[in-house]
Amino acid sequence: MEQLGLDEIHDCVIKLRVNPRRRREKVYIGCGAGFAGDRPMAALKLLQRVKELDYLVLECLAERTLAERYQIMLSGGDGYDSRISDWMRLLLPLAVERGTCIITNMGAIDPLGAQEKVLQIATCLGLSISVVVAHEVSPTKPGSGLISQNESFTMEGWNWNDLKQLAQGSLAGHLLECGCQLTGGYFMHPGDKYRDMTFPHLLDVSLPYAVISFNGEVCVEKAEGSGGVLSFGTCAEQLLYEVGDPQAYATPDVILDFCNVSFRPLSSSKVLCVGSKTSTKAVPDKLLRLIPMDCGWKGWGEISYGGHECVKRAEAAEFLVRSWMEETYSDVNDSIMSYIIGVDSLKATSHDNTTASPKASVDVRLRMDGLFEQKEHAVQFCREFTALYTNGPAGGGGISTGHKKEIILEKQLVERQHVFWRTGVKSTAATKLNKEINPTVSQIARPKTDNSHTNFSTLELDSSPAPPGKKLPLYAVAHSRAGDKGNDLNLSVIPHFLPDIERLKLIITPQWVKEVVSNLLNTSSFPDRYTADKRNEQAHGKNVEVEVYEVEGISSLNIVVRNILDGGVNCSRRIDRHGKTVSDVILCQQVVLP
Repeated sequence: MEQLGLDEIHDCVIKLRVNPRRRREKVYIGCGAGFAGDRPMAALKLLQRVKELDYLVLECLAERTLAERYQIMLSGGDGYDSRISDWMRLLLPLAVERGTCIITNMGAIDPLGAQEKVLQIATCLGLSISVVVAHEVSPTKPGSGLISQNESFTMEGWNWNDLKQLAQGSLAGHLLECGCQLTGGYFMHPGDKYRDMTFPHLLDVSLPYAVISFNGEVCVEKAEGSGGVLSFGTCAEQLLYEVGDPQAYATPDVILDFCNVSFRPLSSSKVLCVGSKTSTKAVPDKLLRLIPMDCGWKGWGEISYGGHECVKRAEAAEFLVRSWMEETYSDVNDSIMSYIIGVDSLKATSHDNTTASPKASVDVRLRMDGLFEQKEHAVQFCREFTALYTNGPAGGGGISTGHKKEIILEKQLVERQHVFWRTGVKSTAATKLNKEINPTVSQIARPKTDNSHTNFSTLELDSSPAPPGKKLPLYAVAHSRAGDKGNDLNLSVIPHFLPDIERLKLIITPQWVKEVVSNLLNTSSFPDRYTADKRNEQAHGKNVEVEVYEVEGISSLNIVVRNILDGGVNCSRRIDRHGKTVSDVILCQQVVLP
């Protein structure tokens, strides 16, 4: 691979490499983190168990974390991930010993600051390393925007016109990106025979890694003898996670068509991934830039009620807070959303009204969220909510309130030639290993082996067609995973018995999906006529749009619901800002297959 000049500025126009050098037949790439809140100890276990790893990727950046880092940096804090010190102290010693390269986007808003921090840690540990950074620069407005990053892996020796290999490499990156979601994390579901597993089995879930061959062959794997599960089902859920149109999934490098991707389990810890290709338009001519914009002020409050008629008392409390706010500031009620945790906070109800009555609840918590234009509105909301202690219904306790400034990341598409980036490298001086600070590999806690893990088969369970003409919950027929892209919801429907997809297509239509998710638009647990009419207008108008895509390679559906997430993760007033729980809202629906 040709060497780019360090500390030089480059544009993002794709140029063919000059005589790219083929260094090896295959590379081993591990995912050490799937989001900013992931577990460093799990990454260490992967390093310990898979000695062949060439790269360990810590994927810790998303819309929410970018916005948070931006706000923290404006207030004088670090623009890079505050946990980078913990991660590097734990992982660097073994990574250096093994020769494993760590790649991460923990630099966030301040990659140069992160570079200095990692060098300080390595020096303290007595390690000799080099830290390379690549970051966006703007000759006219430094820091004016943030270029969205996406997952892809480019093999040493591949060129930019090797589209088949690039598509497979990008597939590997997409599958690994969310860490343990590929290997059984966020998959286990008691009561579902296709997804159930023991608690200890989930405890030792292995982070995934990929073995990518020079010819584009991709296998995803988990450590032998580890917990979790790696199967067709886990791979299918991750394939469709937040991709939108599966025929046109845009990454910065290539636009992908996942419709013919399929998975072939080779063992309980290894799956072959085939069928990824580029779309008709293979390379995006624009990149996504995220621009921080003010979104207003969030104010929120929670209070608990228990025992006889606790839901009715929560209703009274909501009525009082809304009324008190109107006395001080008129016309702010449309800015407030309320729900009852333990009854309807996740809107996991059946649209045919077969769910249990809230009167059965004996322990509930009222939460109210407001997104206001002015700070004083949010502050006043917190004051009014706190007043429930002496002015509200009986037995309310455990009040918590808070307010904060919110921002959103506005999306702009920018021509590649107008996006510039710079690389830079710094190294520690060669030093003697500090054994007092840096324990040897043998001293680092190793994972305990539990032989029961090997008794759990991760190959596919026998399945059979769902019975026709019988009402049954959708989870008996399929499984699902949901995620977000801005204000849009993305969720999959993957049948346990793949041929059932033909019957599911007749039921899961855009109109059916709209009916199911319309409850998400409720701004109160006790909607009056005005609130209900407003919800119906939103659900059935042009604002909320539903797209249903068939993904033939895995006999599944991918569903996109536009404008359903209350503005998106950075400003949503809902308890589930990402919309992740909507997968079970879908699965709890009663269906009758023909």
